[in-house]
Amino acid sequence: MKKKLITCLLLCLPLFAHAAGDVHLEKADINLENKSSLRHGAKLFVNYCLSCHSASMMRYSRVGQDLGLTDDQVLDNLMFVANFDFDKLEEGEAKKIGELMTVALRKEDGEKYFGTPVPDLTLTARAKGADWLYTYLTTFYVDSKRPFGVNNTTFSNVGMPHVLWELDGLKDRVPKKDADGKVMKDKDGHEIMELVRITEGTMTDAEYKRAVTDLVNFMVYMAEPIKVERQRTGIFVMFFLIILFLLAYLLKKEYWKDVH
Repeated sequence: MKKKLITCLLLCLPLFAHAAGDVHLEKADINLENKSSLRHGAKLFVNYCLSCHSASMMRYSRVGQDLGLTDDQVLDNLMFVANFDFDKLEEGEAKKIGELMTVALRKEDGEKYFGTPVPDLTLTARAKGADWLYTYLTTFYVDSKRPFGVNNTTFSNVGMPHVLWELDGLKDRVPKKDADGKVMKDKDGHEIMELVRITEGTMTDAEYKRAVTDLVNFMVYMAEPIKVERQRTGIFVMFFLIILFLLAYLLKKEYWKDVH
């Protein structure tokens, strides 16, 4: 029994460590029925994420079907990656509409360039959560000590560059001050830090947050494309079971009405 308790405590230690390092997460306004948001998110994903990260469990054709796009629209607006023959070190023919959303970057090359293998993003929204992704993409800041010149308050010492910096601009992480100009501190005496914009991007702060919301919305859809249909089916099944219960109850009363 003692060994079992010790084993349980050891298994729980990573959970406590994770909780201790948690940061405040902003709420992501996810709406999987907003096709306009999903289409914009897909556009951002293929332009800014799909050059290094793959989504190898998702097909272009499925994205087009679910987002209300024709094959020609998918080919013209979402498919910019070609197959690559590493044996010959040359680009091959363009991908076909039914192919998976993979990229040319190999695992070993990603580890060489970024210090860690570049993760596949198909299921990231399910693993990390929409709020984590939204907060992560809005909390990059300048850090000259990092290889790509940026760090992240949500994922400390991140190996990824801020690929959306042209849209977002650049921010610095500085101590937060009150109205009197004094540095604010938490209950433990640590300085409270905040992000301050130092260069403007092509989008306003509100526009950038809306764009990140659309990108995260698409990633949530990609992690479970059947979710909306599953939820609709679940509601139908619940109504069916309620009606079936009422009919069964009335039938039972009818059968037993003369039994005393």
